[in-house]
Amino acid sequence: MASRGVASYNEPDHQPPVKSSLPTKFVQGFRQLLKDALGSTDAASGRQLRKCIGVYGFYDYDGEPIYVGQTLESFGIRIGRHMTGQRSDTLAYRILDPFEVAEVEFWPTEDLRNDGSRKAKIDAVEYSAYRWAIDHSKYGAILNEKIPPVSAIVGLPRSYRFNLVPENMREEREHPDVRIARRAETLARVSAVAHERGEVSPGLRRVIVIQAVRLADLAAARMAYAEGRVRPSPSAINVNALVGNVLEESSVDDASDE
Repeated sequence: MASRGVASYNEPDHQPPVKSSLPTKFVQGFRQLLKDALGSTDAASGRQLRKCIGVYGFYDYDGEPIYVGQTLESFGIRIGRHMTGQRSDTLAYRILDPFEVAEVEFWPTEDLRNDGSRKAKIDAVEYSAYRWAIDHSKYGAILNEKIPPVSAIVGLPRSYRFNLVPENMREEREHPDVRIARRAETLARVSAVAHERGEVSPGLRRVIVIQAVRLADLAAARMAYAEGRVRPSPSAINVNALVGNVLEESSVDDASDE
């Protein structure tokens, strides 16, 4: 019997669909929520967030911080590269799974746009947000391949945090079996990058370990639930003992970047 589904290729001649209708309903909903978030206004500058520079962070379905970055272009350009498949290091290296991102937070720094020492000051905001994320991570580590330049800790500007998951699809997307499969796939992909390229940064290898820890923790929690046990503590795995210092790049990292 011929397929009659929405994606059927047995349809008679028809007009090409609108490109924006081709992604799945989840991707369409995700992108709409991201578009709405970027269209919000930064109270300090009066500009839409999409046009602002600054620091941003991603969170998973548990509210766990997973990545912190900065942009001197605009949030609209940079976040678009992360979330819509355009090239960025985190996607090219397969470090970040966009489907694991449930929330985004922006720390706009529009007041620094024309500041002569803008880069150093935004570096300080990024490092402060990174340290905040480390302090609030149950693993004490996040998925940054490159640790932001060590800077003095500064007060973070007002932030804006948004949900990116359509509510009617959240239950399925945050199901632990789905997330375990996605994390395992992401881990396999980033490991394949290390295998295929051979010469990769120690930071990328650190990400492999952290992603493996995140996978093990979620899988162990799922197993404990299935057996009626209490979820194991994340401290059962000593991340610092596995990856070393996550507060600054090692001299090996610096040398490999050069």
